[in-house]
Amino acid sequence: MSWNEFLKEPLENEYVLLSPVVPEDRDSLRAVAMAPRIWRYFVSRVESDADFERLFDAMLADQDAGRRTVYVITDKSTGRTAGSMSFGNLAESDGRIEIGWSWLGVDFHGTGINGCAKYLLLEHAFERLGVERVEFKTDQLNTQARKGLSNIGAQEEGVLRSFNPMPGGRRRDAVFYSVLRAEWPAVKRRLSAKGRPAAPGSPH
Repeated sequence: MSWNEFLKEPLENEYVLLSPVVPEDRDSLRAVAMAPRIWRYFVSRVESDADFERLFDAMLADQDAGRRTVYVITDKSTGRTAGSMSFGNLAESDGRIEIGWSWLGVDFHGTGINGCAKYLLLEHAFERLGVERVEFKTDQLNTQARKGLSNIGAQEEGVLRSFNPMPGGRRRDAVFYSVLRAEWPAVKRRLSAKGRPAAPGSPH
């Protein structure tokens, strides 16, 4: 079975549900997306309804074209939509995939939802898709994302300078991280040991 079949499946554990995006998700995602600080290190900004419409339409278009699988994250403790995360750069013949395009509404920052979602995607990638390498990239300036990737056990590989343009005219230096198949058991134990995420809005 090709990756395409596996990538259509929803993923869940007791904490989060990850469902491939559908047009009906537009309003629930909009409700958590309209905070400019979410998008500080993204290649696009969401500062208006028009910005969000472009973002959401791109999510649907990328998924329909097979460029990436876009998941909507639901926090199962509240039933609320928390944000989104994707599989992209799908290189099946090379056994390589990227996890990225990750964002959460501000109420869900620091709650553990991010780690729970990444755990499900890593587990799916290594244990269902059979990948050899999962990669991540982020802005060199995004210290919070870099700390989060290090905390899950991803290995920093290096910086690709002037990787892409950013809103406002800056060019982003992109830092790459990866988890390899041989490293997955240790990363899995590390993520499993983190336990239940905190409730949205609780101290962290």
